[in-house]
Amino acid sequence: MRRVLPAPLLSLSLFVLWLVLARSASVGQLIIATIVAVAMPLLAAPLLPLRPRIRRPGTLARLILRVGGDVVVSSFIVARGALRRGDRLPGGRFVRMPLELREPHAIAALATITTVIPGTVWSELAGDRSWYVLHVFDLHEDEVDAFVARYKARYEHPLKEIFE
Repeated sequence: MRRVLPAPLLSLSLFVLWLVLARSASVGQLIIATIVAVAMPLLAAPLLPLRPRIRRPGTLARLILRVGGDVVVSSFIVARGALRRGDRLPGGRFVRMPLELREPHAIAALATITTVIPGTVWSELAGDRSWYVLHVFDLHEDEVDAFVARYKARYEHPLKEIFE
C-alpha cells in the first residue's frame, strides 16, 4: 500500500482539494482528482525526509516538559533583564558550542528548542556539523562554561538518547 500511496493523508487532502477547487464531483473530475491524489505524492516521495526513529519516548516526553518549563522561566528572566536599569545590564554573548549530535532530526530539534526558549538564538552551524554558535541574551564571561555544561545536559544529551 505504501508503494502506491506513500502519504495517504496527503493523497486524501489532494483528492478533496481538487474536488473543492473544481466545484464539481462529476465522473471526469473524480478521475482527475484520483490521478492527482496518486501521482503527486509518488512524484514528491523522493523529496520527503526520512522519518526519524524515536528510541526513547519517555525521554522525549520529559524533554518536552522541560522545554515548556524553560520557556516560561526564561520569559520572566528575559523580561526582567530587558526592564532592568542601572548597575547590571544584560550582557549578550555569542557562544561556540561543540556538537555531539550527528542525526539530522536531532540537530533540527536542538535548533528549534534553542530558538523557542527566550534569550537564546541559534546563529550558525559548522559545515561539518562539529560545532554551532548560540547567542545568549545575558551571559557574562565567567558564566560561559557553566552555561555550556547545563545546556548540553538539559537539551543535547536527551536528544542524543532519543534519536541516536
